[in-house]
Amino acid sequence: MKKTVIIGATTNPSRTAFIAAGMFSEYKIPFVPVGIKQGEVFGEDILDLKSKPEIGDVHTVTLYIGPKNQPEWYEYILSLKPKRIIFNPGTENPEFIKMVKDKGIEATVSCNLVLLRTGQF
Repeated sequence: MKKTVIIGATTNPSRTAFIAAGMFSEYKIPFVPVGIKQGEVFGEDILDLKSKPEIGDVHTVTLYIGPKNQPEWYEYILSLKPKRIIFNPGTENPEFIKMVKDKGIEATVSCNLVLLRTGQF
């Protein structure tokens, strides 16, 4: 299974990160929500992004934080050693995409919701 870390996870049901967590749950894809606010989404506790939690066996990191908020998390996200990073709409960041590709990690500019619904995840 493609264990996925959601960076920018939230308990706010109107946010795409919350909807994506619901879809990961529905599609039985293991996910680890990481965000700046505590709470729970679909049975999973949101880990504190500021503590840079160690997470093993990560296949995908999916971003829900905007480009201006990404630089302070570059090293942490790369330290998770994902095979792929998905830049969801509004998170596209040419600087970080280049860094990701230079590390040999797949960088995908796409939408989790579309990838899941179309069987491309």
